[in-house]
Amino acid sequence: MTTRPTTSTTSTTSTTSFDRMWGDLAPLGRDGGTGGYRRYAWTRTDHDLREWFAGECAARGLDVVEDRAGNQWAWWGDPDSTPGVVIGSHLDSVPDGGAFDGPLGVVSALATVDALRAAGVEPDVPLGVVNFVDEEGARFGIACAGSRIITGVLDADRARALTDADGVTMAEAWQRAGRDPAGLGRDDETVRRIGTFVELHVEQGKALALAPDGTDDLDDPARAVAIGTDIWPHGRWRIDLPGEANHAGTTRIEDRHDAMIGLAGVVQAARAYAVAQGCVATVGKVVVEPGGVNAIPSHVTAWLDARGRDEDAVRATVDAVTAEAGAHGATTTLESWTPTTTFDAGLVDRLHGILPDAPLLGTGAGHDAGVLATHGVPSAMLFVRNPTGISHSPAESAEATDCHHGVTALTAVVTELCSRKDLDPMGDAR
Repeated sequence: MTTRPTTSTTSTTSTTSFDRMWGDLAPLGRDGGTGGYRRYAWTRTDHDLREWFAGECAARGLDVVEDRAGNQWAWWGDPDSTPGVVIGSHLDSVPDGGAFDGPLGVVSALATVDALRAAGVEPDVPLGVVNFVDEEGARFGIACAGSRIITGVLDADRARALTDADGVTMAEAWQRAGRDPAGLGRDDETVRRIGTFVELHVEQGKALALAPDGTDDLDDPARAVAIGTDIWPHGRWRIDLPGEANHAGTTRIEDRHDAMIGLAGVVQAARAYAVAQGCVATVGKVVVEPGGVNAIPSHVTAWLDARGRDEDAVRATVDAVTAEAGAHGATTTLESWTPTTTFDAGLVDRLHGILPDAPLLGTGAGHDAGVLATHGVPSAMLFVRNPTGISHSPAESAEATDCHHGVTALTAVVTELCSRKDLDPMGDAR
């Protein structure tokens, strides 16, 4: 790089830029009743978010392209000349999600570009900002769909056939969005352009908000930002429980085949076995048929989310829940599984050298950075302190000062990773 941004320049520019973008983005997809966000893939709201991203990138003179999954990439420099350093995250949300999960990383990445530009920095390698599509999987049920598709983890035919709650397939959603679903698929060319990926994200727990002795500590600036080391193993399973529809008022208890009873057993088993194995398991989505208040359920579809530090413990929990479901005649189908993901050790060490006071932190939440890391792309994460520890909820939070610390940290990281000394003799970013 031709110069290095000063702390004052970086701080002033990034703060102003961050605050302005955060305010502009805040109303998009927000529900007036709950205060949460409903930003689902390939909807009108998603279109508006994508337009916002493209507009912000165009205003900075960045070249915006889309890959075969619809992920948006904005480049400063030519990524076909040499693989680049990429920062960013996603803009979609879970149902009634919080404001920070995903958008914090996108806004921080754009603010980082502004800080570098204000300091007269010219990266020695291409710098990219990405907006991954459908990271949460809220509409079609597969998390990190955008990154899974381009890396080939999620097969194109399977992706096109995924359906939302209304029976709309992803292929149909693409068509309604004016796109050709035939083009959806693995994209090796896009992946080759990523030399290094660093994703900034709000912490989805309370580790940074607690001092080592377990008391609340929101004032220590050294704990405003952490460096991610790994992602716990995690997966999703669909459980289909059979029953027989009948009248709720005239059918004797002994004559009933109630699918909901099986669900109750599954939920209790998930909690009990997760506690026993030292991991976590959640049944957070249920579809009941026929869905009448006065009708005995004929079928229940439930989704199990299980994760933990130890892969064997997670699998043992799922096996036990599967056995409980099977006792009620249910079938259990794996929808996604991600083993323990360890971020690139060399990159994590580099980040720790740049940010020596930042704690090292593992996470139980999945991210696009994890998908890329599993595919062999050197990847790492930065986490910004969450004072409540709550995520996937309107109560998700981060203090403005901590968000600004996050941009400053990301700017320092990008400054180092995009410098000529980080190029190997072949010209690849390291």
